Amino acid sequence: MSGTRRLAARLLIMLMLCLSAAGCRQRANQIDEKGGFVMSDSSDCLPNITLIDQHGQKISLSSLKGKPVLFDFIYTTCPGPCLLLTSRMKAIAIQLGPALGKEARIVSITVDPEHDHPQQLRAYAKEFGADVEGWSFLTGPPKQIDEVMARFNLFRRREGYGTVDHVLEFFLVGANGHALLEYIGDKAAPNRVADDLERAAEGESVTSREGTISAAL
Repeated sequence: MSGTRRLAARLLIMLMLCLSAAGCRQRANQIDEKGGFVMSDSSDCLPNITLIDQHGQKISLSSLKGKPVLFDFIYTTCPGPCLLLTSRMKAIAIQLGPALGKEARIVSITVDPEHDHPQQLRAYAKEFGADVEGWSFLTGPPKQIDEVMARFNLFRRREGYGTVDHVLEFFLVGANGHALLEYIGDKAAPNRVADDLERAAEGESVTSREGTISAAL
């Protein structure tokens, strides 16, 4: 089976699983909304914490300041939802075009650092055609992953049989490192998210479900 057909088969299985995934957050299942929600906690989400990307290079999150960043949290052995979310993130990257890397960044952080090392993240990124400039897949010591997730009011947990609970949201972080918007990943419209990233890159206000929010640098 070719790589494309294999990925298509995985996505079909993933979609079926996602419809019945017990670990999916109820909020994500109940809301039909293409826009983002204002983050209630605007803590600095780009602290001086160093993680490792899919190429084995060290990256300090604080070094990403200066451009808006779209975050998601995935793991490479996810049986379903992560595949859908990464496909949605790929669509956002396509919408951004040459602005990705130059004006905005995408960061995907594993929630299974015990098993996801640079090699696994690189293979996952290549499978999706996501091993591109401006999109980093990060891992690191579990304690540091937990600390980063806490900045987004998230925590890691495992369900039965060691399955990692899913994070179904995307997070838009402004160029100053403070969180701006939270999106329900499988419902977010790629063109709208890309537009929010471009507006944030210009220091303009972005539109949420609750109204506008300043993205000033």
